[in-house]
Amino acid sequence: MIDSARGDGPPEPPADTASIPDADWARAVKILAEADQVGLACHLRPDADALGSMLAVGLALRARAPRPPAIVASFGDEPFEVPEILRFLPGLDLLSPPDRYPARPQVMLTLDAGSIDRLGPLAASAAAADELIVLDHHASNTRFGTVSLVDPGAAASAVLACELIDRLGIALTHDIALGLYAGLVTDTGSFKFSSTTPAVHTLAARLLAYQINPADVSRPLYDTAPFAYLPMLASALNRTQLDPRACRGLGLVWTTVTRQDRGSLPLDATESVIDVIRRTEEAEVAAVLKEDDEGIWQVSIRSKSLVDVARAATALGGGGHARAAGFSASGGPDVTIAALRPLLDQG
Repeated sequence: MIDSARGDGPPEPPADTASIPDADWARAVKILAEADQVGLACHLRPDADALGSMLAVGLALRARAPRPPAIVASFGDEPFEVPEILRFLPGLDLLSPPDRYPARPQVMLTLDAGSIDRLGPLAASAAAADELIVLDHHASNTRFGTVSLVDPGAAASAVLACELIDRLGIALTHDIALGLYAGLVTDTGSFKFSSTTPAVHTLAARLLAYQINPADVSRPLYDTAPFAYLPMLASALNRTQLDPRACRGLGLVWTTVTRQDRGSLPLDATESVIDVIRRTEEAEVAAVLKEDDEGIWQVSIRSKSLVDVARAATALGGGGHARAAGFSASGGPDVTIAALRPLLDQG
């Protein structure tokens, strides 16, 4: 599990990754070009890369000439609600709640989902689809589709979504470019992570040319929060713990955000807490355990450069990138950290 509306952190460096074969791109394009109906889906608790990429592809397919397919797009959250910080994204009118999603889509395309279980209730539709195209950049992707457009070397799923739109021969518009740019910004950490290559900046320049104001993306994602966020953050920081012996002596810093801390705030309001504690100089790895409304702990993990946190997250039922990953835990914080700590020592 890795799901932050503000982005899921830097993927591992692109060395030793293989690009997507042209034959796979061609097959995906043929399937989509011939489809009368396309179901789009992204992972639970979507971030800007997942939702922005999905809506961008949906808008592109809706603009396909001469005969666009019927489009349905969704994610598996129940209750179904777009995170507040992502409501600036164009194409929200494409969305339908999961209970209105086709049970057996002719064609289904998933975006930014590393495994079928990350689709939640939409996993059944994915399993029943005649054709299932998986577009993703997580190294932990299980290749659960009939066609895999998976490249862990891509800085964001938005990079692959843009490539797909280009290969479909559909022109970008302001609204399509805005969704892609939001995904690119978040998954590169506002172009701070090592995944920010010259090609990433070239793509960003291309997207910005469609009359995009960067402030319209950064303001809702990074620079806006309700006042209630401040005491929640204060509570989380007040209970932060540093374990300098963890991670083979490289250090682990971690904290929790409880339902009581959040009050009326939604779970996605907790996502930026890890961006604060990961700055700790004495810790290579940071973890934040966030209690959701059902009492399950959603765990986000980040490392700076030396520990593969995806390996630990995958062992605990989650997944992600080498430097940014996550999982869900039903035990309490102490039990969860006790399970995580030895796995990080192996990373």
